[in-house]
Amino acid sequence: MKRTIITTAIAALIAVSAMPTMANDVFINQYGFSQSAGGSQTGWYNRLGVQQRGNWNTATGRQTGDRNIGAIGQQGNYNRAETIQRGNRNAAGIGQFGDNHNAVVSQDGNGNITAGVQVGNGCNANVVQGGSGNVTAFVQVCE
Repeated sequence: MKRTIITTAIAALIAVSAMPTMANDVFINQYGFSQSAGGSQTGWYNRLGVQQRGNWNTATGRQTGDRNIGAIGQQGNYNRAETIQRGNRNAAGIGQFGDNHNAVVSQDGNGNITAGVQVGNGCNANVVQGGSGNVTAFVQVCE
């Protein structure tokens, strides 16, 4: 009887400690050569989606908190995108079309939204938001 109780207690501890990671979603689609994608999620109901087409693109998403959404789409070559979200209910999206783009979005707080698009060659964007309820949108065409 003692073994059953101890085994049940250990199984319950393992299940409870694994729950935060079970509630998060990650979607990655990559087409081309030498793509890389990665990230981390801590909290509940976070979602991260990455789609890359081309060559040598890099995407990273980090989410700490609850109900954050990160989306990165890249088409072309040598593009780099990173989303960093700390807080709750933040949304970040980066779309890059062309080559040699660099975009970093960092949000600290709650309910922040960032959306950006870069087209052409060699665009750079660095968006930092702190606090709550901030909204930023950017579009760049570079040559």
